[in-house]
Amino acid sequence: MAAIAKRDRGANGEGGVRQRPSGRWEARAAIVDAAGQLHRRSVTADTEREAKRRLRELVTQHEVGIIPPDGRETMARFLTSWLEGVKPTLRPRSWDRYEEHVRLHLIPTVGRIPLSRLSPMDVQRANSDLLKTGLAPATVCRAHATLRAALKQALRWQLIPSNPASLVTPPRVEHREMAAMDPDQTRRFLKAARGTPLEALWVLAVTTGLRQGELLALQWAEVDLDGASVRVTGTLTRINTEVASADHPKTHRVTAPPKSARSRRRVEVGALAIDALREHRRHQVEQRLHAGTLWVDRDLVFCGATGGHLHPVQLNRELRSLLTIAGLPSLRFHDLRHTAASLLLGRDVNPKKVSEMLGHSTVAITLDTYSHVLPTMHREAARVMDDLLGSKVANQP
Repeated sequence: MAAIAKRDRGANGEGGVRQRPSGRWEARAAIVDAAGQLHRRSVTADTEREAKRRLRELVTQHEVGIIPPDGRETMARFLTSWLEGVKPTLRPRSWDRYEEHVRLHLIPTVGRIPLSRLSPMDVQRANSDLLKTGLAPATVCRAHATLRAALKQALRWQLIPSNPASLVTPPRVEHREMAAMDPDQTRRFLKAARGTPLEALWVLAVTTGLRQGELLALQWAEVDLDGASVRVTGTLTRINTEVASADHPKTHRVTAPPKSARSRRRVEVGALAIDALREHRRHQVEQRLHAGTLWVDRDLVFCGATGGHLHPVQLNRELRSLLTIAGLPSLRFHDLRHTAASLLLGRDVNPKKVSEMLGHSTVAITLDTYSHVLPTMHREAARVMDDLLGSKVANQP
């Protein structure tokens, strides 16, 4: 952690604040970072009170790991400092994505430009250059969002007069059509999964809509077979530990908090899934005995041959195999979540209940995402209004 060094002797004996000949007030501080490098910073204000307030901001920024930039600060140095400052406030995977965008996309394009001189044209040019390298528009949009977030912090600290990234429209992203299985396809899929080592996982995925990371982090302590429910308390996520090269970062997987507060939830489970889980547990006991001393007990419901976490690549490979056996079109794992929601909403299950099951932060997200499967609910609403009012209105004089 950086430390505030003894303030400059030029502070005129006023705790780092002095009045300039012009009449404006200047707050000055010397900050030592974790590497022992000294950074001198100063800010000016119209009043002594405002100068002292901005000096306190300098101190506060350093306490969260931020070394405030000076007028010669490059975007590369500012983005690196900003990353370290926001790290304690983000989930591991979210920070990982920010770090990747800064390292791979932002520093190579805008890193040499001074923070104070970055213009909307620079941001626009960076987006264009990234697209020319073959990056998908969605990736460029996420890099743009990372830059906008960093510059928003710089604007809040009054280091720049405006946020140039907010003045630039990111590339247009073609949204992929959501895919989901209908009831007949879902039955064919589950038939193909019957008797496979991960049958219970596939049944849970299409009947509860749990996310891939939530399923891979699920522990037996969170499964109530008698009460027919599971508790979602974490999600398996990847974090970088050491970067060997830009293309091959070393990673490991950890259980992190759920995506949002609403994602921490209790989900009711049907008899189909409970039966599959009971059978899965029986097989896992045999698997554990077979592994012997190699078994590492993490209490995971779905695990590898020696008790460790399953890798998503393995799961996606298994999914492709099952879809082929069932004669179904290609789907992503996340489409199993769409399948669960679409099947329930298509049978007029209350969207609020479906939203709670999926762990959406609001029911509005559920309605917006699955509006295409709600026409029957709209027709039912019209029919109810006719039943309530139609005959009475028609018979009135």
